[in-house]
Amino acid sequence: MNKHKLYRAMVEVSRVLLALTFVFSGFVKVVDPWGTAIKIEEYLAVFGMEWLSGCSFFLAIWLTGAEMMLGLMVLFRVRLRITSILIFAAMTFFTFLTLYSAIWSPVEDCGCFGDAIRMTNWETFIKNVILWPMAFIVMWDSRRKPMMPTWSDLWHILAFGAISFGIGFYSFRHLPLIDFLPYKKGTDIAAVMNAPFDDAPQVQSVVIVRNLETGKRHEFDIEDPTWYDESRWEFVDIRNTAVNARIQPTVRDFAVIDAEGMLVTDEILEYSGTTLMIFATDPADITPRCARRLERVVRQAVASGHRVMHLTAASLSTHPELVLGSQRVPSFNMDAKTMITMLRARTGVVVLRGGVIEDKKNCRSMSNYKLYE
Repeated sequence: MNKHKLYRAMVEVSRVLLALTFVFSGFVKVVDPWGTAIKIEEYLAVFGMEWLSGCSFFLAIWLTGAEMMLGLMVLFRVRLRITSILIFAAMTFFTFLTLYSAIWSPVEDCGCFGDAIRMTNWETFIKNVILWPMAFIVMWDSRRKPMMPTWSDLWHILAFGAISFGIGFYSFRHLPLIDFLPYKKGTDIAAVMNAPFDDAPQVQSVVIVRNLETGKRHEFDIEDPTWYDESRWEFVDIRNTAVNARIQPTVRDFAVIDAEGMLVTDEILEYSGTTLMIFATDPADITPRCARRLERVVRQAVASGHRVMHLTAASLSTHPELVLGSQRVPSFNMDAKTMITMLRARTGVVVLRGGVIEDKKNCRSMSNYKLYE
C-alpha cells in the first residue's frame, strides 16, 4: 500500500469513528434530556454559573442535538470543512474539560455517554485523547473543501437537525425513547433490591496524624502500623473515601415513607395486585389539564379495585393527600432524585404489578391512557 492509500485509509477510518462516536454520544443523551440537564446543572454549579440553571433543558436538547447532528453530517460528508472545524473545536474544549474533571473531580462522571455507558473521568479523558487527533486529521484533510453549503446540503442539514432536535423535544415532552435507567419497564424492583449487593462501595480509611517533633501532618493507611507509635505521632483524624462509590441512584434506593414516617416499601412491593403510583414532585405544579387526566385514570383504577397512591418529595404535613376533583389519593414521600430517576417527568404515573414496573407515562401522554386490565 502506497503512502497516498495509507493516508486516505487513515482519514476515512478517523472520519467514520469520529462520526459514529458523535452520533452515538449525542443520541444516548438527547433521548434523555432530563438526565443531561441534571449533568449540565452540576457543571454550572462547579463553575459558579447557577444563574444559567433555568436554561438547562434548552442547553441539554441544543448541545446534544447539535452533537448528533454534527456526527451525521460528518458521516454523510455534508460540508466537511465547516463541520470538521466545529468538531475539532468541540473535541479541544472537552478534552481540556475532562482533564480538569479527571484531576480535580468536580463531578463524579462527565455523562459523556449519558446513562447508557458509565465512564470514569480518566476513562473519558483517554477516550478524548484518542479522538482529538482524529478530529484534526479530518479537519486538515477538508481544508480545501468549500465552506458554504449548497441547496442540496441545506436539505441534508434540515433533515439531520429535525431528527436530532426532534428526538430531544419528544423525549422532553413525553418520556425517553430508549430507557437506559435502572427503572425500566419490566424491572422487578423487589428482586433487584434483594439480589446480592456486589456493587457496594469499597471504603478506604486514612489516618491523619501529627509528628510530635516537627508538628507536620502525615497520612497513613489505617492498616499501616507505623502510626501506632504514640511517642512519635499524635492522632488527628480519620478520613474515609469511597473507592468505587455509585454515581447515580439505583433500584436499591427505592424507598416509600408514609405520613407517620414509617417505611412502607416492602408492603408496596409485596402487594400482588396492581398499584397506580401518581408521581408529582411538587403537587402545586400539576396543571388543570393534567389533573383532569389523572382524575380519570384514578377513577378507572378505583373502579377496577387497584391500589392508588400519590408519591411526592413535598412535605406531607402540607400535602397529606392529592385532591383530583372528586378523587382523593393518600400521599407518600419519596426522594426527589429517585423520583426523577424512576420517571423522567415532573408529573405522571408508574404502574406496578406484583412489584414489577408494568408501565410509565408522562402526564402529557395520558390524554387517552387506560390502565391494563
